[in-house]
Amino acid sequence: MIDQNSPNLAALRQICLALPGAAEKASHGRPTFFTKKIFAVFGGVEKGHHHSGRYDEAVLVLPDPAEAPALLSDERFFTPGYYGPYGWVGLDFTAAPVDWAEVQELVVESFRQTAPKTLVRALDETPLNLRP
Repeated sequence: MIDQNSPNLAALRQICLALPGAAEKASHGRPTFFTKKIFAVFGGVEKGHHHSGRYDEAVLVLPDPAEAPALLSDERFFTPGYYGPYGWVGLDFTAAPVDWAEVQELVVESFRQTAPKTLVRALDETPLNLRP
């Protein structure tokens, strides 16, 4: 389902797996990144369009709820099927050149929303320099 050789997946993997306690597993054919709960997913779908491939090159994250409306007003972002009702948003990597600093911020915020407090403290105690 997902191109495991995707440069976007490789870059996302670098960001996600640098976070404290983070791991990767496949879920529904997609790479997911988690601690106790999922904090990022590579690839998404629109509800009812599972095989369109439209958002195969995207990241799904859980932003701060106050930030979601602003993100969704940007044409690069979308409401992903199945995750969207729970506050998740998707960033389409094919809509514009990817700003990896922005992706890092989104992933870190999603991590903060989902990770156990001990891992969030570990993140705060160790500054990350994930992207050049």
